[in-house]
Amino acid sequence: MPRDDPDRERRRRSSHDPESERDRRRERDPDRQRRRKTHRATDSQGDLLPKHRDRSSHDYESSTPRSSNRRHSSSRGTDSSPLKSGSLAQLDSLNAKQGWKQNHYDGAYLQEVRDKESRLEKERRREEREIERERRRADKDAEREERRRMQELQEQRELEAERQRLKEEEREKRREEKRRLKRLEKDRQREIEDERALDVGRESERDTERERLKQARKNLEREQRRREMETRDDRDDDSSEDRHRDRPRRHSKYAEVNQESPRGVKEHSREYSPRKKARVVSGPYLEDGRRDEVYEYRKEKLRDDTTTSDYTTDTQWTGKRKKRICIIVTAIVIILLIAIPVGVVVSKNKGGTPNFKGGKSGTSNANLNGVSESSIPASAKGGILDPFSWLDTKDFNVTYTDVLVGGLPVMGLNTTWNDNVQANKNVPSLKDEFAYGSMPIRGMNLGGWLSLEPFITPSFFSTYKSRDGVIDEYTLTKAWGPSKTAKELENHYATFVTAQTFADIRAAGFDHVRIPFSYWAVTTYPGDPYLAKVSWRYLLRAIEWARHNGLRINLDLHGAPGSQNGWNHSGRQGVVGWLNGTDGTLNGQRTIDIHKQLTTFFTQPRYTNIITVYGLVNEPRMTGLDRATVLAWTVEAVKTIRANNMTAVLVFGDGFMGLDNWQGQLQIDDKLVLDVHQYVIFNNDQISLSHEKKLNFACGGWTQQMARSQNKNSGFGPTMCGEWSQADTDCAQYLNNVGIGTRWDGTLNTGNASTQVLSPQCPTKNDPLCACTNANADPSKYSTAYKQWLLYFALAQMESFETGWGWFYWTWKTETATQWSWQLGMKAEILPKTVQDRSFTCKDKIPDFAGMGLPENY
Repeated sequence: MPRDDPDRERRRRSSHDPESERDRRRERDPDRQRRRKTHRATDSQGDLLPKHRDRSSHDYESSTPRSSNRRHSSSRGTDSSPLKSGSLAQLDSLNAKQGWKQNHYDGAYLQEVRDKESRLEKERRREEREIERERRRADKDAEREERRRMQELQEQRELEAERQRLKEEEREKRREEKRRLKRLEKDRQREIEDERALDVGRESERDTERERLKQARKNLEREQRRREMETRDDRDDDSSEDRHRDRPRRHSKYAEVNQESPRGVKEHSREYSPRKKARVVSGPYLEDGRRDEVYEYRKEKLRDDTTTSDYTTDTQWTGKRKKRICIIVTAIVIILLIAIPVGVVVSKNKGGTPNFKGGKSGTSNANLNGVSESSIPASAKGGILDPFSWLDTKDFNVTYTDVLVGGLPVMGLNTTWNDNVQANKNVPSLKDEFAYGSMPIRGMNLGGWLSLEPFITPSFFSTYKSRDGVIDEYTLTKAWGPSKTAKELENHYATFVTAQTFADIRAAGFDHVRIPFSYWAVTTYPGDPYLAKVSWRYLLRAIEWARHNGLRINLDLHGAPGSQNGWNHSGRQGVVGWLNGTDGTLNGQRTIDIHKQLTTFFTQPRYTNIITVYGLVNEPRMTGLDRATVLAWTVEAVKTIRANNMTAVLVFGDGFMGLDNWQGQLQIDDKLVLDVHQYVIFNNDQISLSHEKKLNFACGGWTQQMARSQNKNSGFGPTMCGEWSQADTDCAQYLNNVGIGTRWDGTLNTGNASTQVLSPQCPTKNDPLCACTNANADPSKYSTAYKQWLLYFALAQMESFETGWGWFYWTWKTETATQWSWQLGMKAEILPKTVQDRSFTCKDKIPDFAGMGLPENY
């Protein structure tokens, strides 16, 4: 409590005017104000707290003596040393006497201050956190922007690199095209020179022949003059007839000539005259000196009556001889005039007719018996709907119809069919569903049939020279011309694959057949030399033959418009014109249109159970095409096919991109399957593997690849192997294109530095020498070790590919390449009699083939 003060009342009254009182105090004692400020309370931030005093302390402050304030102020002003604890206590006591209380603050106010401090602290921390968040956000944005910028930069670099690569490829293509044109120009110049040389040779032959004929005429005239002279000599010698008659005669076996003369010609003896020129008489007449008797006999033969003189008779005989000689000479001239041009034409014939093993002997038209040609409309005669123009009508329905489905003819089809057929006991009949994914496909390809491949039928190409440029079906049909193309190819279609082919495939334990065909089975475009639409009916007949054996079909569009890969089995070797180049988009749409026609046709009820697998396009070369364009085309193709209610499994090629790169791609259809083609011979690293390593790779590498691809977490999902073979070299004739060598012996000279292989790639690297002789030998000459290895290699691949959806072997039939033909491989005992026969599995120990004497270089 404040102490008593007599002036208290007066000070209270004066305090009612606070402003005036405050001014007076400030004037009286300015040091007191400074002293009080030094004791003001501050908050946690160091700011002064507002003053809160009760009334008593306010009143006490008003009456504080000025003298005490001055003392305190003077003490502070004269001593600058820090206050000691005793001084602080005295100061606190003094302040208490004057009405100040220690820590005398309003509790609510303090709580308000504390709350304010707490709020300020929270706001400060929140601001700090916000600032930190902003900083982090800014850092992330900056990092994200940097990543985006770097990604864009990388993409720009990759794009630029891709542009450069494409430019380089384009430049290389142009250079290759220039080289090809130069080669063609050189070949043409060489042909022109050869033709000129041939013309010179022919002209020389003509000159020689003219000289020979001229000389023959001279000789003939000389002979005629000589004979006339002899005739005159004979007449001059008639006077010596008596002496000549008395001349001793040598015995001759031809003495009876005169006796046999019808006119009884008398013997003439002539006296020898030195000036007489004897007639040349050949044979024994000259030997026995009786030429004159023969001469007289010949004259007698020509004598018409007894009045004929010797001169007349000899003239007649000479005329007849002259006539005969003229006839003979004329005949020789005519023969030469015919033979020389024919020889020239034959020498200019650069090609020939292939020697077919089947020939027309395998065709039949017996079912045309009883069918009248008048049943065929005049507008259809000679066309693709006229069975009388077909080379082979066996198992075709020859009743004429012009019905089209999807723009494609049904001509040749029977109206009934039977799907209650089972290929073998391991698979369901056609009418029952095949459990794809859990039941492995064990299928066979019919390569080289409806789409030609030079290494399968080399007889078509081997008769041409390299300068002829016949390297694929395009150039072959162009060289043949329309007439020969129709004749040769229909004979090939009719005989290369027959009903027995499908029976044999079934007997070997297969359950599927993959039939490659090309777009010209459906249609052709301006400039195409292909045989249009003829292979279509053979495709339909093959499907029915497969039905008879319970074999399901995988339809494979092997050749697309423009060529999807630029390889010979697409129809035309060279530049890829599908989804690439000037007409790339057009050819892509043409392929979609072909699928529209095909799926409209093959969604007929008769095909529901048998065409269960349907391929979009074989082996698109995505390593040289724009990947996004191919993927977009694939999506469009799938939509088009499904829109036609095609329920078959759809197959698309891996494009040689590698199975692992398809993870997450094209997840647009539950029945879409990735197709990979596995060979060890088109890759330098794999062809150079030893026999043991090739077998290990088949068991290990391909099995792991297939397992990864089957799993959608690491690959695309459903995966199958559409092509493989047991070949361990690329030595088969024309396998790497017509006129191109092999990787095995280092002769793969493509003319392109990026693709040619000019150093041997067999496992020995040419030490010892790499050669194709034994690989291409007759299989009867294969060693026991080599036969065993080939069999084990095939069995290992079957097991590997059955990790996925299964496989199709390439191929059933070839003319000479045994290691590419299941038919020839079975005969050579390097393939099992049935696909179910497994004498080796990947769990078995691999034999030591090197120790068995199997060479690595052949």
